[in-house]
Amino acid sequence: MGNLTTHILDTTCGLAAPGVHIRLSRVNGDGTRTELHTTLSNEDGRCDAPLLSGESFVSGQYELEFAIGDYFAAKDVPMSEPRFLDVVVLRFGIADEDSHYHVPLLVTPYSYSTYRGS
Repeated sequence: MGNLTTHILDTTCGLAAPGVHIRLSRVNGDGTRTELHTTLSNEDGRCDAPLLSGESFVSGQYELEFAIGDYFAAKDVPMSEPRFLDVVVLRFGIADEDSHYHVPLLVTPYSYSTYRGS
């Protein structure tokens, strides 16, 4: 069985991003979302357990939401109001139920990037 993990890196300081609120949802065929899991990133910018695994790890479309604006505000990083980035939403697909999907987020208050990691 495969699983889904994530990792958040604050590229403004080159460190992991702890305390980021993360929400995982499945995107249904009609475009609605079903929330599956919420958590906070740990001191290493990761989650303590996979976000999705076992019987729940099925092919389909998903969204990860990262509360990046709140993270930077808690660090007293100067930001514009309204925030340029507040919640970063990544929509991605899982095709192979036997694979590990790792979705890292590299972020600043004004930019982000992602990729399928290993």
